[in-house]
Amino acid sequence: MAKAMTSDARKRDTREKIELGGLIVKAGLRYEKRALLLGLLIDTGRRIKGDETERSRLTAIGAEAFGNEGE
Repeated sequence: MAKAMTSDARKRDTREKIELGGLIVKAGLRYEKRALLLGLLIDTGRRIKGDETERSRLTAIGAEAFGNEGE
């Protein structure tokens, strides 16, 4: 039973990582260096802490990109 739980957890983790990688592709950053991508994420994570205006602005950009998937 524990082995099945571990397998399910690993599958969920793998699926989540694949989806997150898809976001990098959707953002047009597929060919950027990994260090740059990590730097962008770390910097943005720091900038949005406690800044609801920036968080809302970036959320709107992302929501618009998801809304344009059919184009």
